[in-house]
Formats: sequence, C-alpha cells, structure tokens
Amino acid sequence: MKPRQSSPTMEQVHLAAKLADLKEDHYRLLLSLGAMTEILIEKGLLTREELALKAAALDLELDTLVSASLRPMA
Repeated sequence: MKPRQSSPTMEQVHLAAKLADLKEDHYRLLLSLGAMTEILIEKGLLTREELALKAAALDLELDTLVSASLRPMA
C-alpha cells in the first residue's frame, strides 16, 4: 500500500505545531538560565555587572565574527 501524501494545509499545521514546541522549549531554557543566574548572583559567585560585561564582550565577538564572514576574502 502506498503512503498517503499529506496536503499543504496539513504540512502547515505540522510546521506550526513544531514551532509551538520550539517556543515552549526556548521558554523553558530561558527560565532555567534565568533561575541559575539568579542563584549565582544570590550566592555571590557572580555580579550583574560581570554578567553584563561578559554579555557585551561575547556580543561584540559574535558581531566581529559575523562581519568577517560576510566580507569576501581578499
């Protein structure tokens, strides 16, 4: 027996369901990361300033890498 082809509408429904699952996973991951960050700060192992500085440094590093990858090699 030949498998039945799914309709474009059903493919969109499945895609929307996958996206909803990803959004839920993303929310849970950010919630866990936020909780761990707060615990580290409460225990005095990390300050908000250290976190902000590290985030800014990593963001700059990523921007530099992306910019370099978009430039053609000379």
